[in-house]
Amino acid sequence: MLVSQILKDKGDLVFTASPQETVGAAAALLHTRRVGAMVVVDANEAIVGILSERDIVRVIAKEGAGALSKPIAGCMSADVIFAQPEESIDALLERMTDRRIRHLPVVRDGRLAGIISIGDLVKYKINEAQAEAEGLKAYIAAG
Repeated sequence: MLVSQILKDKGDLVFTASPQETVGAAAALLHTRRVGAMVVVDANEAIVGILSERDIVRVIAKEGAGALSKPIAGCMSADVIFAQPEESIDALLERMTDRRIRHLPVVRDGRLAGIISIGDLVKYKINEAQAEAEGLKAYIAAG
């Protein structure tokens, strides 16, 4: 299974934020949108970072409640790791596990095309395993 298939099934909606938005505003958006991360883009829609719940927890733990009024540019992950639509689920699972990250923006032709979470990948791996098990059961029963 490829990333492009997951995006086809789940859609390409990606919540974005500007680097100037406050940590508090971003936290509220993550909560209301029920997502774990947002891609941070500049005025030209270029990806400049990714902000996750973990980033917010880290900055609050380090700086206290005052961090909520600071721009997210100061706590986002600026070294963004990307996925390509033609990559396999297995390749992304390995990358995400090795790097200890839960979200990967998907880029197609230099533009943001979607976002994949580790939960999306696990869901597809489970479905794949269940389909394989059912196929084996049917094969054995027919044998």
